[in-house]
Amino acid sequence: MKASQSTVAGGSGSGAAANAATLGRGGLGASTGQRLPVPPRERKPALAALAVLLILGGALVSAYLVMASGQRVSAIQIAHPVAPGQRIPASALREVQIGDTGIEYIRWSERHRVTTAYAAVPLVEGALLTNAMTMPGDDAALGRVRVGLALKPGQLPADGMRPGVRVALYAVAGGQGGGPRPGTLLSADAIVQQVRAGGEDRLRSETTMVDVAVPPADAPLLTQAASAGAVAAVIVPEGTRITPSQSASPPPQSSAAPAPGAGDRTTPQPSRSPVPGTGPASTPGGS
Repeated sequence: MKASQSTVAGGSGSGAAANAATLGRGGLGASTGQRLPVPPRERKPALAALAVLLILGGALVSAYLVMASGQRVSAIQIAHPVAPGQRIPASALREVQIGDTGIEYIRWSERHRVTTAYAAVPLVEGALLTNAMTMPGDDAALGRVRVGLALKPGQLPADGMRPGVRVALYAVAGGQGGGPRPGTLLSADAIVQQVRAGGEDRLRSETTMVDVAVPPADAPLLTQAASAGAVAAVIVPEGTRITPSQSASPPPQSSAAPAPGAGDRTTPQPSRSPVPGTGPASTPGGS
């Protein structure tokens, strides 16, 4: 009996030990494939949609830039400098091929319209012309009057003048007579509007026709001198101010000298001036 009890006790003890070993190896049920419960993840569909949109937008922008860079258009580029207020000549424009990537430019097909406009800012060589750089009219000539001049060699610089250049106009001698005194400053701030040759006539082939815009106060004397062909133009450099050295009014007419007359019959009296009414003609008994 004792042996069987010990056997049973031993068996039960070994079974308990085996169960303890089994629990020790499995921990919290790892041997049976069970895991601890995991909290569910929070899904944010709005953020996912935004990420997808950003990816697609970046891809579309990149594709557009690649396609646009391959499309070349003809634009206007400045070939040589043009001063502000000067009319833009056709020689100052040249064609250039650029990529249509959204930058501002003027198409080469609009060059004829550009040649009728004026420079609003200094145009430098190599710059791409935009609408902001041009203006439809010469704002500097607003409020002025336009006067035409016929200038011969010697009455203007040898290299000529261009529209937009500021000049000073002086009266000179050698005209058809009349006009202001030679050397009179007729206008200190004239703007050249148009320059053209005199024509095919041999007598006028050397004459340069120049239209200038001057303040209204300078027009009377200038037109008087221009009609006599007695005007000379000088170019005024940037930053130079012309001041009149003489009065711009016509020279005063000198009083006429008394005509020799009946006073020659009497002896002049240099010590005193003659009194009106006491001349030889009024002397009684004068022979």
